[in-house]
Amino acid sequence: MSSLPRTARGSRTRAKILQVATEVFAARGFHDASIVKITEAADVGQGTFYLYFSSKQEIFEEVVKDLNSRVRQAMFEASSAETDRLAAERAGFRAFFRFTAENPALYRVIRQAEFVAPDVFRLHYERIAAGYVAGLRSAQQHGQLADVDPEVTAWALMGIGELVGMRWVLWPRGTGGTAAGAGAVPGPGTGPEPSAGVAPDGVPTHVFEAAMHLIERALSPTELEGRS
Repeated sequence: MSSLPRTARGSRTRAKILQVATEVFAARGFHDASIVKITEAADVGQGTFYLYFSSKQEIFEEVVKDLNSRVRQAMFEASSAETDRLAAERAGFRAFFRFTAENPALYRVIRQAEFVAPDVFRLHYERIAAGYVAGLRSAQQHGQLADVDPEVTAWALMGIGELVGMRWVLWPRGTGGTAAGAGAVPGPGTGPEPSAGVAPDGVPTHVFEAAMHLIERALSPTELEGRS
């Protein structure tokens, strides 16, 4: 079991180790990563590592939980600033894409977790879904959401966000926006420079608007009534 720091200095040291471990796992993969590589990159001794983490497996699981906490916080802060559900969806998706652009380790680490730490892998998605379902149910109670199943809808929207983010934010892009160097580990800013057609989070404007149009038509009570 990891030990929580008792001092501010200890908290900073633990956070530094966790951040470096995130980078090492993302770049090297779980099996090629090691405690030695993590401590060397963090410039701390192995004794210091064991003050806070008992093993490579434990720190990997803590990395997954930390990424999960941070991406949920980013989406919550963005979406909760909006009072309308559709506006909240736009803000939440933007926050997710921005987080992905700034933290490409999210995809690489979470995908490793499916095989390295399946329980934590599942927990990652269940925690995101739980907050999403709660928000959709609240919107439904306030007449801002169509008559849809909140749980099914939450998982479907998560799927849209994850695959759109993978295709247009994570993957390096070559000529014509096609993926290039599929085996590469992209870093922040990978892809074309932001322009009139590409937002700072890396999603082309037309892609974001197409995704939002699909989502808004599915969620808007007005849209559904107009098609009935």
